[in-house]
Amino acid sequence: MIPNNLIHITIFRDKFNKDNTLGQMYINGSFFCYTLEDAFRGVKIKHEACIPEGTYRVELTRSNRFKRILPILIGVEGYEGVRIHRGNDEGDTSGCPLVGFNRSEDRVFNQAESKLMDFLTDKKNILITITNL
Repeated sequence: MIPNNLIHITIFRDKFNKDNTLGQMYINGSFFCYTLEDAFRGVKIKHEACIPEGTYRVELTRSNRFKRILPILIGVEGYEGVRIHRGNDEGDTSGCPLVGFNRSEDRVFNQAESKLMDFLTDKKNILITITNL
């Protein structure tokens, strides 16, 4: 049974480039923004590969690296500290999904992090599903 207060984020990865992976983020079935991650490589390469497809629990915690509260994905096998945050291209990520309201062939821009945090703040039951199309 799915709790009424569940926030379900879905990332549909839809563009696979040599250096990055682009996707679309939905929250509870409604389009929210675009995403950019490291390239899909099929194997883990630290700081160079997107995380595996799957469903993960999300918590809002303070990032020591970014010095602010950000969503962190819990239980990503072989990865630690996977957070959803702002950025533009693969140079801004180490396996983390970046969020932006617009995208080009190899970037996201018009940062969506603050609006995402506005939506998620005070939510306790958050899941994310990441799927390759």
